[in-house]
Amino acid sequence: MREKKMDWSGGREALVVCSDRSMSVGITVWDMVSGDQLLHIPTCAASPHGLMCLREQFLVASQIHRHGSLGGGAIFIWPLNKPQSPLRNYPMEAIGPVSCSKDGVYIVGGAPSGNAYIWEVADGRLLKTWHAHHKSLTSMVFSDDDSLLISGSDDGMIRVWSMISLLDIADCGRFPSLFHSLLEHTSSITGLLSISGSSSPVLVSSSLDGTCKVWDLIRGRLLRTRVFPAAITAIVLDPGEQLLFSGSADGRIFVSMLDTGLVVDPFNVPEDRPIVLNGHNRSITALAFSRLGLVSASRDCAAHLWDVASGVIIRRFNHPKGAITNMVVIPKSSLLSVTNHQRFSNQFRVSLLDKYPQPGNSSMGMITLLPSCCSHRVHLPTIGFQSTVSLNQQILDLEQECTPGAIQMKLETSIENRMWAARMTKHVMEMNKHLQSRLLDLMQNRLLLSADSTATRKRKRAMLESSRIQEEEQSQLPSYQ
Repeated sequence: MREKKMDWSGGREALVVCSDRSMSVGITVWDMVSGDQLLHIPTCAASPHGLMCLREQFLVASQIHRHGSLGGGAIFIWPLNKPQSPLRNYPMEAIGPVSCSKDGVYIVGGAPSGNAYIWEVADGRLLKTWHAHHKSLTSMVFSDDDSLLISGSDDGMIRVWSMISLLDIADCGRFPSLFHSLLEHTSSITGLLSISGSSSPVLVSSSLDGTCKVWDLIRGRLLRTRVFPAAITAIVLDPGEQLLFSGSADGRIFVSMLDTGLVVDPFNVPEDRPIVLNGHNRSITALAFSRLGLVSASRDCAAHLWDVASGVIIRRFNHPKGAITNMVVIPKSSLLSVTNHQRFSNQFRVSLLDKYPQPGNSSMGMITLLPSCCSHRVHLPTIGFQSTVSLNQQILDLEQECTPGAIQMKLETSIENRMWAARMTKHVMEMNKHLQSRLLDLMQNRLLLSADSTATRKRKRAMLESSRIQEEEQSQLPSYQ
């Protein structure tokens, strides 16, 4: 396709991409109108769905681990107005896909082991970890109202989780209740999109099995299946949520109408032929929409900006350092430095993400204090980080003045400590059960091996004895000349 030059004005946007080739490739940021490179952030390599923008203020990327999940993982967080100083987080294992709630309160991550993690952004607390899938997680998204978490995996399974169940502190040691398990795909899940729908929330999923499926998210029912002539590797909806763009493994982008209405037979798809956008020669890895049009990224080391109506490429962004595996569109204004007044008015706290569960009164993050002059809570954002010792000292000072606020704060701190102790006790008990089970298995295997070796020795003795007896009998037989 020919490249079309256009002069755009108004609010500018920036295109952010990264590769999974090497940590040295890093993140590249372009101006979407001029095509100029605005920024290069070193030290980043993320697998598909491993890069996101948090509240238009931070970039979050899970770092690929070449040796699986055994060596631990890393999640880097860059403030967009100061991207050279990332916040380096080291979870228990390598993390692949990452996502955040619409309000930016929670970050979730999925591991190759099938485990899932939820962190609270403000104080970095690890709120929940559980075994979500039997195989590697490939995609994670929140529903439009943040009430549901949807996860997809390499085995083609999609699972829907209730956030109320996941964030239930009293039930933190148990496996969360499963809202739905969607089993219609036959290969790895490559994309998940959640939209509000006309009457009920709708989920759109894509897979390497060459299909996109539309689901009723509340009832867990399959509404429609659309079959494509190639494996689908990325999906996106237009801003009006009327058109579905499906990127394929051979570089084609299929454009089709999104029908979310109930049909009698969800496998009976009309024979309308989708529009095809041709411009990439390798697998599509990411699709997104900007104010200027559709943006596509591919393993052919390029990203394209499309005028969808005419099917024309408006601009090409070449990335010779490696195949593009992740792409997000952000406001260009997010890259500008902010004044102290703006920083105070738009303050959004991001803390180091915990590697292990921490007690409820952890010193990480913002502290809520109760002054002696009033009995209700007030937040003091200028306090920043405080230690548990200083917090206890303040409680003691307030308690000496016999204020109700201090007594309430002391009571809440005691309750949080007891809840954390109960969670850790459950965790230790589960570990003990697991170790006991492993020990019993090892003892049973050793006994079986011992029994097998004893039986083998007896069989060998019996064979030797039998052959000796046969030799003696043959020697006693008379020989004839």
